[in-house]
Amino acid sequence: MTWLAIKCCGFQLRYNDFFTLDGIPCEVYDYTLGNRSALEWVIDQYRVKIDRRSGIVNDPNCETEPQHIVDLVGRVIFVSLRTVEIVNDLPPL
Repeated sequence: MTWLAIKCCGFQLRYNDFFTLDGIPCEVYDYTLGNRSALEWVIDQYRVKIDRRSGIVNDPNCETEPQHIVDLVGRVIFVSLRTVEIVNDLPPL
């Protein structure tokens, strides 16, 4: 799962060779956890990783529920946008 491109109107997220999520709002990037956005964190955690020494494959994707990652990304986008909206509506200190 990787960022495919950044556009003015939004992001594209390439999940695999035949599936790309398009039109992810740029505001999603405004909600950060430390130095990364929540969506970047999920993308990093859900990558397939192979240990160089042992060759063990760590694949957190659920093969029995292929819709899982799409649902997860959708929830992260919703929470990120809603959180940014709430924070922006707070009165100044």
